[in-house]
Amino acid sequence: MKKTTLPLLLVLLLTSLACSLFTGPVASNDSPAENAPAANNNTLFQDDFSNPNSGWDRADWDEGLTDYGDGVYKMYVKTSSFDIWANPGKSFDGDVRVEADATKVGGEDDNDYGVICRYSGSPESPNYYFGIISSDGYAVVGKVAAGSTEYISNENMVPSDAIKQGAATNRIRLDCIGSNLTLFVNGQQVETATDSSFTSGDVGLLAGTFEVSSTEIHFDNFLVSKP
Repeated sequence: MKKTTLPLLLVLLLTSLACSLFTGPVASNDSPAENAPAANNNTLFQDDFSNPNSGWDRADWDEGLTDYGDGVYKMYVKTSSFDIWANPGKSFDGDVRVEADATKVGGEDDNDYGVICRYSGSPESPNYYFGIISSDGYAVVGKVAAGSTEYISNENMVPSDAIKQGAATNRIRLDCIGSNLTLFVNGQQVETATDSSFTSGDVGLLAGTFEVSSTEIHFDNFLVSKP
């Protein structure tokens, strides 16, 4: 089976250290993703990335880039078997629903991208849950504990018909409710897992490659809400 956790295990530490290097915004001709859910009384945080000072990481280094540009948040992985993440610098206790529109705009389809909840720890030794998909139609829920990555919904990423493949926009949602972690793509449940390691923390975005040389993902309409 494809898409094991090995690439993540090899690069998490290097990625987190690189994200401390700041740079300016990057120009783009891409349009923001559409169909963002409306804010309501359950909304805890939202960002359409129109303000480049809203708190997300802005970094450009040899292996990757994370930055604002033309109303989206860009994550560009420049090498194979490498993953990067970014956070807005928030903290949420208890249950959260994290979601965003994600569009592949460059690179091949053997990638991974998604959302993060309950992020804590240091950049050198982070803890968090993630729900990711790939542009060739695979999905998984996993966790990073003290910098070590584990898939927890399945041993490997598994295929799902809910995922729009190729250069398409997918709405990715991760419900972190108690010890239950559920990944939705375009409104359909695709993966679920149970784990009680983390109960609170920051949220974020994640993008990476497997054996391909690069991938570029644009995120928009980021929303954190009470489930």
